[in-house]
Amino acid sequence: MSDILLNESWKSVIGIEFEKDYFKELKEFLVNEKSQFRVFPPESRMFAAFNLTPFDEVKVVILGQDPYHGFGQANGLSFSVSDGLRKPPSLLNIFKELHTDLGYPIPESGNLEPWAKQGVLLLNATLSVREAAAGSHQGKGWERFTDSVIKTLSDKKEGLIFLLWGNYAKAKESLINTEKHLILSAPHPSPLARGGFFGCKHFSKTNEHLVLQGKSPIKWEIKDQLLF
Repeated sequence: MSDILLNESWKSVIGIEFEKDYFKELKEFLVNEKSQFRVFPPESRMFAAFNLTPFDEVKVVILGQDPYHGFGQANGLSFSVSDGLRKPPSLLNIFKELHTDLGYPIPESGNLEPWAKQGVLLLNATLSVREAAAGSHQGKGWERFTDSVIKTLSDKKEGLIFLLWGNYAKAKESLINTEKHLILSAPHPSPLARGGFFGCKHFSKTNEHLVLQGKSPIKWEIKDQLLF
C-alpha cells in the first residue's frame, strides 16, 4: 500500500493514526492481500469518503459496515456504487425511503457522490474488502481507525447528525457525544431487516435539524433519474 492519499483537512486531525503500530500492521496486511487477491475499492478510492467530504465541511455522517465485494461496485463511499452498476438491495431501499419521505424519483445511478460533496460523510467502518469475501478485512485495524474518526468528529465538531442504520452502526453510539450531536437510528435498509427501515424519514428529519442550526439542508435528489 503506497502513501495515504488524504486531503489536508483530515490529515490535520487524524494523521497521527497513520503512525501508530496498528495502522502499520494494517498496511502490511493490505500489501499481502493485494499480492494474492483483488481488493476493493481501488487504492485511489479507498479514502474517497474523506477526500470528497473535507473535515471542515462534514454536517451528516452515514455509517456503513463493509465496502461491496462485487467486482467494480465499491467506490469508497458507504452504500454507494459506481455509475452504471445495478443498485444493491440496501441502496435501492434507501432510495425507496427517500422517494416516500421527500417525493424524489428513484435515481438511475447509485453513485452517492452528490451527497458527499454537500457534507455527508459516507463512512464504512472497514475501508477495504477482498473480492467475493464479505467481511474479509474486518478485525485487521480498520475499525480502530474509523472509531477514531467518529470520536474525533464528535470531539472537535458541533451539531453533527449521525444516521445509524442497523445494529452494527448503532453500536458506535458510545463514541458520540449526544449532548453536542443528534443521532437518528433505524433498522438496516437491507431487505433482511424486513422493511423496518421504511418510514424512518431520516432525510427530511436531517434537513429539519440542519435548518434549525442555520445550516443549508442537503439536496438529497440525485439528478438523471429513472423512476422504479
